[in-house]
Amino acid sequence: MKPAIIDIPGIGPAAAAALGEHRIKTLASLARAPVEKITAVPGFSEARALRVIAAAADLLATSATSQATETETAAAGKQVKAGGKGKKDKKDKRKDKSKKGKKAKGKNKGKGKGKKKDKQ
Repeated sequence: MKPAIIDIPGIGPAAAAALGEHRIKTLASLARAPVEKITAVPGFSEARALRVIAAAADLLATSATSQATETETAAAGKQVKAGGKGKKDKKDKRKDKSKKGKKAKGKNKGKGKGKKKDKQ
């Protein structure tokens, strides 16, 4: 799940709504916003504006890193799955089939299920 503005410490629903009224609705827009634009929002001093800008940038960087890691992990998982279907697997299946056939022949020996002899 992508982080939101309210994931920043010190930003609750009311502060997020106030930022939204000033067209700052995403972490990216908050991280790129100039300090002057944020200080124009009621309740945001210069110090608080600097803190939330830095926190937004950090949260975006952390989110991008974790998403990249998840993507790499998913891609690695697909490679393992795709790599598992090779000639070796097909050979193993062929061996299994041939073993099954041999076992079936062995089971039928001596149990009278073979060719019937005509009695004359």
